[in-house]
Amino acid sequence: MTPSSERVHAPRGDRALVIMAKAPRPGTVKTRLASGLSPGAVTDFYCCLLDDTLTLSRSLSDVEVAIMCPDSDVTQLKHLAGDKTTVVAQEGEGLAAGLTSVFARFAKDHPRRTIAFNSDSPHLPRSALENAFATLAAHDLVVGPTHDGGYYLVGAKAFHPTLFADEGMSTSSALDRLLSRARDLKLSIGFATPFYDIDVVDDLTRLAQELRLAPERAPRTACWLKEWGLAAAPSWTEAV
Repeated sequence: MTPSSERVHAPRGDRALVIMAKAPRPGTVKTRLASGLSPGAVTDFYCCLLDDTLTLSRSLSDVEVAIMCPDSDVTQLKHLAGDKTTVVAQEGEGLAAGLTSVFARFAKDHPRRTIAFNSDSPHLPRSALENAFATLAAHDLVVGPTHDGGYYLVGAKAFHPTLFADEGMSTSSALDRLLSRARDLKLSIGFATPFYDIDVVDDLTRLAQELRLAPERAPRTACWLKEWGLAAAPSWTEAV
C-alpha cells in the first residue's frame, strides 16, 4: 500500500480528538468570567462553547471524537453531547488527571494520534486541528500554545504516564512545565498554531469582535454573544 493510499483510506481509529469538558454547573466552569457575567450567563455561554466545539470536532473526517470529564459530570454531558460522542470518566481529580486519562484510554493499548482539545476554542479554524494532527505524525508530541502561557491542545501517539504534573495546570507556567517534562522524557515536540481561549472578559470581547464578522465559525456562541450584549450590556456592545 502506498503512503498516499494510506492517507485516503486511514481507519477511523487512527486519530482521536478528545474534548476536555465539565458539566455546565454554576461556579465550576469559566469561573474567571464571573466578574462580568452572572452565574447563569456563564453556564449558558459555556454550553454554547461546548456545542460549537463539538460541531468543529465532528467536522473532521476519520476522527473519533470523545469527551473526557470528571466522573460526576458524565450523565449531564452525555445528555448535552448526544449519541454521536462517547463521554468518558477520567481517573482522578483535576485537569492533569484528566489529560493523563485521555492518553491512557485512547493511546496506551492502541497507539494512534490522539489530541486533547479544550472546550472553549470553537472559533479555532478547522485547518489548525488538521495541521496539528499532521504535525503529530512527525513528532512524539504536538502542543498548541495560548497567548497567556498555557495551551489549548496537546497530542501524543503513545501514553507517557509522567507527562502531566499534578500542579500548575492553570497557571501562566503550564506550557513551560509541559515542555520541560517532555524534554526530560526526550520526546520530540511540534507546535500547532498559537491561539487564544476564553478565560477573561477581554477574551470575550475579542471573540465577539471576530464572530461578529464571521459568525459561522461558532454559530451558537456568536448568537449568544449578540443576544447577551444587546440585552444586558449596551455599553459593552458599543465597545466591541
